[in-house]
Amino acid sequence: MCGRYLLTAPVDALAALFGFENRPNLAPRWNIAPTQAAAVVRPADPGGRRLDLLRWGLVPPWAKDPKSGPPLINARGETAAEKPAFRDAFRAGRCLVPADGFYEWRGKGKEKQAFYARPPGTVAFAGIAAQWRRGDETVESFAILTTDAVGAIAEVHDRSPVVIAPGDFRTWLGATPEAAAGLVRPPPADLFDVVEVDGRVGYVRQDDPGLIAPKPARAAEPEPPAGGGQ
Repeated sequence: MCGRYLLTAPVDALAALFGFENRPNLAPRWNIAPTQAAAVVRPADPGGRRLDLLRWGLVPPWAKDPKSGPPLINARGETAAEKPAFRDAFRAGRCLVPADGFYEWRGKGKEKQAFYARPPGTVAFAGIAAQWRRGDETVESFAILTTDAVGAIAEVHDRSPVVIAPGDFRTWLGATPEAAAGLVRPPPADLFDVVEVDGRVGYVRQDDPGLIAPKPARAAEPEPPAGGGQ
């Protein structure tokens, strides 16, 4: 599962990593949430790449309304190539989702604790994109593929985004679906470390660098005095 993530790297640094040619205005974001516009890298003719802003939450082309039902923000990487909602996007709409990590939660209700899965730098989540069109209305959207969690992430949640290594960008974006499917696997176990952070990341309007600050450790409870005494 990936319900929130962040992207704060400057656009020039992203261009150097991902090889796109356009330079859109891109503000740093510490709390990207479902249905918001977010950056993805897609193939561009002839043979290049471009950075586009798409709605996070894939809308299949056959959907009656882009607002009907919960947003499809994640797709299970193991089955995305066959599932009706995702198979066309997997075949012809694969994209890269730049990210500087993501957030996950452990527990329930008031005991729910937020964690920041922190990579050593910007990474690329495996994404799939689709276009929905009715009359004059067009919605371009994407979902992030997930797989089994490993390493520190597995201690918080059983799923994690699929990560595409830079050497595999060309394959993910342009190879056959069968070749791309070979990249759907857990990331290296040591790619992310996990930091406990403040729960306000759960509120969409919160979007600032403090969201990734490690939460102060709780003070230990004082030990009761030994013995009964007089």
